[in-house]
Amino acid sequence: MSSNTDPTNTEKGEQALNPVYLLAWLLCAIFYFYQYAIRATPGIMQGILTETWGHNPLGIMVPIYYVAYAGMALIAGFLLDRYGAHKTIPAGIALVTLGSLFFARGYEWLAVTGFTLQAVGSIFAFLGASYIAARYLPQRMLAIFVGFTECLGMAGAAFGSKLVSIFLDPAGSFHFQWQKIWIGFAIIGAILTISTFVVMPQGKKRKNNNVKLDLTSLFQPFKLIFANPQSWLSGVIGGLLFAPTTIGILAWGASFFSKGLHISTANAATLVSMVPLGWVIGCPLIGYISDKTGLRRPVLIGGSGLLFLSYFALLYLPSGIAPAYLPPLLMGVASGAAMLPFSVMKEVNPPEVKGTAAGIMNFLVFLTSSLISPIISGLIGAHSQNPTLADFHHGFMPLIAGVALAIFLSFFLRETGWKQSKQ
Repeated sequence: MSSNTDPTNTEKGEQALNPVYLLAWLLCAIFYFYQYAIRATPGIMQGILTETWGHNPLGIMVPIYYVAYAGMALIAGFLLDRYGAHKTIPAGIALVTLGSLFFARGYEWLAVTGFTLQAVGSIFAFLGASYIAARYLPQRMLAIFVGFTECLGMAGAAFGSKLVSIFLDPAGSFHFQWQKIWIGFAIIGAILTISTFVVMPQGKKRKNNNVKLDLTSLFQPFKLIFANPQSWLSGVIGGLLFAPTTIGILAWGASFFSKGLHISTANAATLVSMVPLGWVIGCPLIGYISDKTGLRRPVLIGGSGLLFLSYFALLYLPSGIAPAYLPPLLMGVASGAAMLPFSVMKEVNPPEVKGTAAGIMNFLVFLTSSLISPIISGLIGAHSQNPTLADFHHGFMPLIAGVALAIFLSFFLRETGWKQSKQ
């Protein structure tokens, strides 16, 4: 079923929507959903893993995950360009599947190894979906497909974390052992790997695949992008806006709600899911506002300001003043502003390096998370089984300060919206 055709850039704009290519994109988007559900699972299992291994493992696992993810982001775009989607994306899913099997063994060192493998494979989810959309689907629909991909990813974090909490709940109807959750993830991953390998277009064979790489030409795109100060601004701003979700919610959210606010595990998982659910709403909404107004910077600053206020309310607003779900939901909606620096990164760099720019953007975003994560873990007390609300307030302060810094840096970001280009 895999296709050997490879539409050219000149044909893409008028190209009809090919069902095979649409299915290939959908499988990549499902992969993004799947890997986000997996990424959120250790946070939901935090209490069980702490009891099993005698200490909280997130202080080790989360930084290693983001270092591996960030490092792989640098080369994933190059691998896609050189070897194509058919060889790389199924391999990425297979790595995530293998990581689930490692985790299911129940040993801490294997779990850390497996989670690291999942980080390496997961980078091909969003980049792969974007690659398929840009290369094989009509160009007029590119923004729609990229937006829906991000929506599915955050939906995976929202619904995946909720399902995992239901399956683990001792008072629930299922009460599975935590290792069986990872076996289930591995089975899903195996099915997805095979399906993607069968469907994924192979494209035309590239003549330069067998040509010896020239190091100068290989590093030229990286040199061009890293030499642009706007690239660094985009990456740092994006990373600071992602961190409250990736670290504050997906890693530490369940513990914050259950141990800090003394909410039941099931309700804590529900509140955690509100943030990625808000992303599902906020990503297309903020993207639409930015495209409609033709402006990037004001929308970015406004969304970041709402993120600052909603995250502050989530941490410090006394209970009963607002529905418990409202601050995390608003936080997720406002976090949709974090996708705007991804657009800016492509717009401030030449068209011929857009693929590499996307990889570098992911690298900078998750490098930021990997640098912040051990600070948060240390401030909260990663080895403490019962952190207090004061510990969480103390630990999350750098995340709030990071959002404030992102707002400040946004004033120095070049306006790249269509309204500016008309002037």
